[in-house]
Amino acid sequence: MPRGSHMTQRYGGRDGGFAESIRAFAEQAQHALDATFREIVIEIGSSVIRMSPVGNPEIWAANVVHRNANTRAADDYDYKVAIRNTLINLNESNFTKSGKLRKGVKYAKPLTKTEREQNFAVNGLVTGQGYVGGRFRGNWQFSIDSPATNELDRIDPSGNEAISALLNQVQALTIGQTAYIVNNLPYAIPLEYGHSTQAPGGMVRVTLANFQRIVDQAIRSNRV
Repeated sequence: MPRGSHMTQRYGGRDGGFAESIRAFAEQAQHALDATFREIVIEIGSSVIRMSPVGNPEIWAANVVHRNANTRAADDYDYKVAIRNTLINLNESNFTKSGKLRKGVKYAKPLTKTEREQNFAVNGLVTGQGYVGGRFRGNWQFSIDSPATNELDRIDPSGNEAISALLNQVQALTIGQTAYIVNNLPYAIPLEYGHSTQAPGGMVRVTLANFQRIVDQAIRSNRV
């Protein structure tokens, strides 16, 4: 009997399982690709959100000038107090024989922290009173296949709401689709190019500089 016929009879009807194995591997590889893609998008989106500056009136130029001027005025007051007290000390007639100040002679008091804040407004604002920062950080939006075109009213100083929305929406993303992360506020471009001292290098450009590291980490995390 030919050897081939013997093998056919002995093992006939049995399936080596290659088709199922290949199919399972392909599904696993596809899943790994999707997971890698999602992780990259999540990291990029989270990065630009976290790096986005949150408006802080205390560092606005007009307020810095105002606060510095008020601080100089308060310092000048304390300087005059120090001079007055020094002159008192230099005049022996202001003291008794035992070295105590004579009745009616009093040292001037330097300003307390509260007096500097209330009387000289060293922390005062000329603009931005009542301002709540976080609208820019909250306006990052994720979408698939086409970019978002609207603005959001979301105020999100921590960025947690924007990141949470990203995490939820990105689960629908699969390899081959186009992911968009956009901010449509009119001052987004100036902020990206150094308008804010909090993010002088921008957000997108710094994130893109780390793009290869982000991709490498995602591949390692989702390796088949």
